[in-house]
Amino acid sequence: MSLKQTKVWLVSANMGYGHLRAVYPLKDISENEIIVVGRNGEASEAEKVLWARIIDIYEMLSRARGIPFIGKSIFKLLDSFLHIPSYYPRRNLSGATFQVNLLESSVKKGLCSGMFEKINAKPLPLVTSFYAPAIAADMKGYEEIYCIICDSDLNRVWVARDPWESRVIYFAPCGKAAQRLRDYGVPEERIFLTGFPLPQTLLGDRKLSVLKKDLAQRLFYLDPNKRFWNRHDKNVEHFLGKRNLHFKNDRKLTISYSVGGAGAQMDIGGRIALSLKNKLLNNEINLNLIAGVKENVKDYFNEIKNREFKDCANLKVFYSPEIPQYFEIFNKLMRTTDILWTKPSELSFYCALGIPIIMTPTLGSQEKFNRQWLREIQAGISQENPDYADQWLFDWLNKGRLAEAAWDGFLKARKLGTYNIKDIVTKGKMPGYNSPVLR
Repeated sequence: MSLKQTKVWLVSANMGYGHLRAVYPLKDISENEIIVVGRNGEASEAEKVLWARIIDIYEMLSRARGIPFIGKSIFKLLDSFLHIPSYYPRRNLSGATFQVNLLESSVKKGLCSGMFEKINAKPLPLVTSFYAPAIAADMKGYEEIYCIICDSDLNRVWVARDPWESRVIYFAPCGKAAQRLRDYGVPEERIFLTGFPLPQTLLGDRKLSVLKKDLAQRLFYLDPNKRFWNRHDKNVEHFLGKRNLHFKNDRKLTISYSVGGAGAQMDIGGRIALSLKNKLLNNEINLNLIAGVKENVKDYFNEIKNREFKDCANLKVFYSPEIPQYFEIFNKLMRTTDILWTKPSELSFYCALGIPIIMTPTLGSQEKFNRQWLREIQAGISQENPDYADQWLFDWLNKGRLAEAAWDGFLKARKLGTYNIKDIVTKGKMPGYNSPVLR
């Protein structure tokens, strides 16, 4: 079956941006619109209420740390529900957990029933970036189910009670996630190490034509003193192509600070802006404050801009009330972003684009493992005090440390997840890769 003829049910959940961001690059093979469980027209009022409660718990977890005095205790309690066990010692973790039992009970009470009513009318492959739709479809006997893992590690709830009997096929973003699926009992033949699905507009094609051009320019901005270039110029030329190494020098060093879906940590963006105030007013750098779809975050960023940077074109605030438009804005900004400052969420995998990640404190167990993964491949660095970003950030820049992080992410993280997932869904397999970067 050709790719052009293939359509899938594309399903996600409104639990922050991560799950929606994972399916958005696949929207061209979606049957109609992306189904957001609990929000599609077929969902009953009872199911919508149940999903609203789940989302409220998620957002409470994300914001809990900021509550004075009791915040850390509340966060610890809620985070324990999604706890991921330590990676070592390696052991069999296939036994069902409380979370698995709770999910099964919720499915029997109607969780994802609206989605199933819709997809059952037309048997197409189901591709989802959230565990509940995959497990629900599996429990109801749906035949072709694919699940995208959105973090470098995962809780046992992503896998069925009896994984060896399940139909769910998993797309893992990195080797650690694939190994964790094996530890949970998923058979090898139902695990594909695809990489996270990145926007095709940032890749260009399977040969990374757009990414190679953008990364070559980024490396110039990230290494003003040629510390990186003096060590790696031949290596860069080999992988990016000599034709891409002409420095255009048509913009300023650009930092993008992105807030997560729950709107937590927006204060860090304000602190960054104030620390970098002189450099912004002197037209030395650009700063993008990305508020996502949260109006209160946009208002907070705009208040700082209007108060401290009224006539400064180097500080910009980006917001959209709708998630698809926000993704389009975000993807466009990434082409000229030199440093991405954010929490280690699903955006950790954007290091594959050759963008160094500066990490804010983690919010949740999965982000701790994402942070660890970024450190292991040397593509992410934990932030120092944002109030002094004008000092330590430029120390890193002048030493070539951020250029090194950009290059490590490009070399070590997988970039072709979108293409690999489409290949598996349409052809049953993904190609083998000989190149260390074309994978």
